[in-house]
Amino acid sequence: MTSAPTRDPADAAKRARAEHRSTQLLEAAARLMERDGSHAVSMQAVAAEAGVSVGLIYRYFGGKDDLLLAVIVGVLDSFATQVPAAVEAAGEDPVHRLAAAFRSFCEVIDERRHAAVLTYRETKSLDEAGRARIMELEVQTSEPLRQALRDGVDAGLFDAPDIDLAAYDLLLLAHAWALKHWYFERSQSLDTYVQRQLALILKAILVPGQRKAYAELLAH
Repeated sequence: MTSAPTRDPADAAKRARAEHRSTQLLEAAARLMERDGSHAVSMQAVAAEAGVSVGLIYRYFGGKDDLLLAVIVGVLDSFATQVPAAVEAAGEDPVHRLAAAFRSFCEVIDERRHAAVLTYRETKSLDEAGRARIMELEVQTSEPLRQALRDGVDAGLFDAPDIDLAAYDLLLLAHAWALKHWYFERSQSLDTYVQRQLALILKAILVPGQRKAYAELLAH
């Protein structure tokens, strides 16, 4: 029996440093581009914000357009990994799976608020191929919401004739935490925001006879 190949510690450390540096650059770019707009942000400004040399940025990204695309894709990649994991951990009940998906979307957006805002403000600045990629990823990453809604309708729990519309309503509510964070943060935490928005949505789509079973999700 052969043993599993061992990972070279030096290579693992190198990859970890590269991932950390890339994240550092993307976060710096997101902060500046949200504040000033992508057209007004230079690679020199991103380097200064991140505390690195301009040459280092070009080791990771071909130019500012590549950097902007990577910032936006990074949010969608986080959705693609974290939301399905949260849904799986929620169990088989469609209502709890929908709640877990929405909460996970909100948590990713809270972690990456600057980048989330850029998906609305700056996607138009991308070339046609970049915009097409973003739209495809957005549809893919919102699928857990649609699937939970479909399962809920099939189980007789949800009254949601237009599943696609309901899924995008939830997605927009999640993004609103970033888009209007300056307002919401004055009166509520992320957890409170998620609970209240979930209660509003579930009251609208839960079949009346099922509301008692999910009273804890309907309470503010």
